[in-house]
Order: sequence, then structure tokens, then C-alpha cells
Amino acid sequence: MNAQTQAFTLQGPAGSLQGLCDAPTTASRGLAVIAHPHPLFGGSMDNKVVQTLARAFVQCGWTALRFNFRGVGQSQGTYDEGRGELQDLLAVVIHAPAQAGAAALPSVPLALAGFSFGAFVASHAVGSLWPAREIQKIVLVGTAASRFDVLPLPLEAHSRTLVLHAEADDTVPLADVLNWARPQALPVTVVPGGSHFFHGQLPLLKSLVSRHLCAPPFAATALPDNP
Repeated sequence: MNAQTQAFTLQGPAGSLQGLCDAPTTASRGLAVIAHPHPLFGGSMDNKVVQTLARAFVQCGWTALRFNFRGVGQSQGTYDEGRGELQDLLAVVIHAPAQAGAAALPSVPLALAGFSFGAFVASHAVGSLWPAREIQKIVLVGTAASRFDVLPLPLEAHSRTLVLHAEADDTVPLADVLNWARPQALPVTVVPGGSHFFHGQLPLLKSLVSRHLCAPPFAATALPDNP
């Protein structure tokens, strides 16, 4: 993707995992792990939305790591309906500092992002890691709420989260994402007229994600029962 892009391979639960690491030109703010869309429908770390997310993170000073789930590209293993893919993502989180030449895991700021199926897997990664592992930024794009059991996010994570969805998404209806977000009082940013893959709107997607990454978190508080 840029002069700082480096290929890496690490050991996952089902065999080796193939990935790419994109580093900023300045000192890194932390590590961002980005999950790609559905493996059985052409999803990979080379997906345009995934690449756009990586560019946004790098622009905002993060080291971005994108990888192929098991059975995709040169990653070993077979599709596991999200269960094994969650373990793949967690393996990347564990081994990411070494791939990026960073310090020990607990001292490295972490961000998680995912697109479509990848957003579903990322939601479960947040649930697995929180609160033992602090996650500085969370970005969920085209969240596959109509197709998978996307995990609700901890209230404390809301101030660090951007949920971005296209108004005219014909793969994951916006209404289904709102139904997932509504009980959590979790805001959803809607791109008017956009499609699932944000055709013609990737610069806008990058701008919205960059704005979120550069903004300080707001204070998340529970809503009163009787306002």
C-alpha cells in the first residue's frame, strides 16, 4: 500500500496466517488490527474498504495490521462460521507487537476495526478482550447484524466506537444495524445513499474514520430510566 508496507506470517490456531503491516512515517500511536469481510464471498485483506480503513489508521498515526482469515489467500485452515476467525483475530492481536517491532503487548495501545463479517468478528474480539485489554479505538463498518450474532459493546467502549453504515446497503439493511444498536443507545453514523461496499464513497469513508480516530473520546454514561 505504501513504502512502509511489510508482509508477515504468524502462527494461528489453524496454521499460519498471512498479513500486511502498514506503518506511519512518524512514531506510531499504537496497533490497529483490521478484519475483512466474509471469506466465502471473496472477502480478504485486499478488500477496498479494508484498505481504506488501513489508510485512515496510518494517516492518523497508527500501525495498521490487516490479515487473511483461515482459508483465505495463503492463510491455512478452513472457514469456521466466525468461531475460528475470532481466534485468528485474537492470535494477530497477541503476536502483532512482534510483527510491528513494538514493545510488550500490555504497553501497546490497541485499536480494532472490521468490515461486514469482519465487524461481527471484531465485536466478539472486543467482548473477549474487554476489560482486561484496553481498546483505544473501535471501528465497525457495514456491521453484519442481519446475518450474524453481533455482540453488544460494553458501555465504557461506546465513546471509543464508530459504527458506520450505508443508507442503501443491500447486503445488510440499515434497519437491522439500528435494531442492534438501539438497545445499547449506541450511535450509528449513516452515509446517505451509500452501498455496502461504499462504491464511489471511499474517500468519504476514510474522512469519517479519520475524524473519529483523531477525536478524543467523549464521556459515556448510562441513560436514565425516566428522563
